[in-house]
Amino acid sequence: MNEPTPAANGQSSERMRQLILEIVQALVDQPDGVSVELIEDNEATILQVRVAPQDIGKVIGKQGRTARSLRTILGAASMKLRHRFSLDIIEDDDEEDDLEDGEQPQNS
Repeated sequence: MNEPTPAANGQSSERMRQLILEIVQALVDQPDGVSVELIEDNEATILQVRVAPQDIGKVIGKQGRTARSLRTILGAASMKLRHRFSLDIIEDDDEEDDLEDGEQPQNS
């Protein structure tokens, strides 16, 4: 069979990361606040997209349509590359990152 090699999977994953990064940066108001992290295992690659809190709605879209479209693009590429990709959209909330375990954010 024509199985992709591990090197090809790494290249494919990086190309998919770049594709999603470009699309999401075009959608948001703060393109410099967008990052895409790859989490790979043998059977799938998760692309974690982090955006600024004020941009999360632009990436998800009305009733999740934009997020669904991004996942459709990943699904189509997955079929061609014979490797499963999934998309996680994460709100980049710096306040939560600065908190220690168990500490609650203070509401002002």
